[in-house]
This record gives sequence, structure tokens and C-alpha cells, in this order.
Amino acid sequence: MKFISWNVNGLRAVAGKGFADIFDGFDADFVCLQETKLQAGQLDLEFLGYTSYWNYAEKKGYSGTCIYTREEPIGVTYGIGVPEHDTEGRVVTLEMPDFYLVNVYTPNSQDGLRRLPYRMQWEDAFRAYLCGLKERKGVVVCGDMNVAHEEIDLKNPDTNHFNAGFSDEERAKMTELLAAGFTDSWRFQHPDEAKYSWWSYRMAARERNVGWRIDYFLVSDGLRDRIESTDIHNEIYGSDHCPVELVLG
Repeated sequence: MKFISWNVNGLRAVAGKGFADIFDGFDADFVCLQETKLQAGQLDLEFLGYTSYWNYAEKKGYSGTCIYTREEPIGVTYGIGVPEHDTEGRVVTLEMPDFYLVNVYTPNSQDGLRRLPYRMQWEDAFRAYLCGLKERKGVVVCGDMNVAHEEIDLKNPDTNHFNAGFSDEERAKMTELLAAGFTDSWRFQHPDEAKYSWWSYRMAARERNVGWRIDYFLVSDGLRDRIESTDIHNEIYGSDHCPVELVLG
């Protein structure tokens, strides 16, 4: 069973950069997108054999998540059931027969960490949501989680220590989530490999591979033995992020 996650940073823009061919090339059972930046009816982008489920932000041109699936879900949930966190279209959950698939676009703490207090509230609420799901069946969590967890997960840890995505507070929340019973699938399979999923548009960062790994597939620990392979597709362009992959047996 193959899963893809990709922050497309504006699906309408990526649609004009060969997205349909890239999508077909994935040949995935589930394709999860973040930062679609769409409202309902702005883009008709469907694929034969797939059903799509969209969560739109109330603010136009902002955030947004989507899951394309070949498999019929038992149920679909939008948001995490907390009103103050559910206006930005950040979460779509599919309930499948033996697991939940949660697609998330975690809030960015922004320059100067001005949104860090909100981010901390979000982290606690999202972790509680995932743990509630995990009590019922296995959970696969994917998306742009806007944190490089360890120093190996970004090119320049020393100069980014107090920046959004690598603050002590954000990293500690990821540690707390993993300790609650989740496994970082890429790091589980590649304990010592530095590979990135996001690059700034500034200073030719992608060409120089000055990147961050902030896009994840986490699995609840009960699913860890089903991990067959993981990948970071840094050969695929179209966004400032690249797609990441998980295959479960």
C-alpha cells in the first residue's frame, strides 16, 4: 500500500507544471496534498480511479489540504473537532478498515516566532486528537509538519536554532508526539541519512541543497513492523517542497 504526501504550495500553480503526469507517476493508493490554497469550485482536478476529499481554509488562497484515494473510506473527518483550530483547512482524516490516515498542514510559527504560542496550543490539541484515534486502530500521519526534528534534518542547524521550524519548543513537541506512540518512518529506516524535503526559494537553496526535512510520514507504533519502504523524492520539482513516500505491507 503506497502513500504519497506533498506540500504543493498552491495547487493551481503546480497544475500548470505537469502535476497530472507527476500524479500518474506516483501510482499511489493515497496522495495527500497540503497548502492547496483553493476554495471549493476553483479547480476541477480529478483522476480516474480516485476519489478526493478537500478541506478548505475560510481565508481565500491560504492553507488547505486534500486526499486522493483509490480505496473507499469508511468515514471522512475534516479538522480535529476543536473550533479554534478548524478554520484553516489543515486536517483531513480518512478512516480505513484497519487504520486512520491523517493528512496535516501544521501551522508555521512565522518570522520572529510570532505565532509560536498558537503553534504550541495546536500541537497539544493535534497530539490529543491523534492519540484518541490511536486508541481505536492504527494511525498513519503525513504532511508538512513544519519542524526539523533533529540537527540532521536541516543543512544549517547552528544558524537556525531560534528560527521557525527549528526552535527548541517546536522540536520538543515533535519529541513529545513520538513518545506518545508514533514512529518517524523515514528516520526509522534511514537513521543516519541527511535528505531534505523543503528548500527556500532564496539564494538558490535548492540548487545548493540547503534544505530542511519538515515533511513526514509518522505511523503509530503498532504499524511500525509494516513499514516496507520510505522515500523523499527530491528529484520532483513544481513546489518548494518535494513529495515524500511511505509503503506499508
